[in-house]
Amino acid sequence: VHPALLAIFLLFFLCGKGDALQIQCYQCEEMKQNDCSTPEYIVNCTVNVQDMCQKEVLVKPDGIHYRKSCASSGACLIASSGYQQFCTGKLNSVCITCCNTPLCNGPKKKRPIPSTAALIRPLLILLVTLMLLLLA
Repeated sequence: VHPALLAIFLLFFLCGKGDALQIQCYQCEEMKQNDCSTPEYIVNCTVNVQDMCQKEVLVKPDGIHYRKSCASSGACLIASSGYQQFCTGKLNSVCITCCNTPLCNGPKKKRPIPSTAALIRPLLILLVTLMLLLLA
């Protein structure tokens, strides 16, 4: 096998295959007191259409209600900005937030520590790129 072909294959493998964009979000309708952040509420969003997760928190007389879903970035950002004035945290408050990472409409988490693989991958890509340049 020619070294340049091997290097190209490695670069393709390390960088991914250009998969379609799909994220997972929590999804539920009007859950009272339960923020529906458990595995049974996880859904796969529509590929290349629903690119964000949305979270609505409503304060009602009987307690806090939650709605979570997949959303398109345009619809989510319009909704969140339209309800911003009603996001007070008091009775009848409606807060809508948008985010674009997997399961980001779930509970707040501590910031994850990057894995060794995540730290090494950019170095491998650089190494393969340098190999390609040297072989050219």
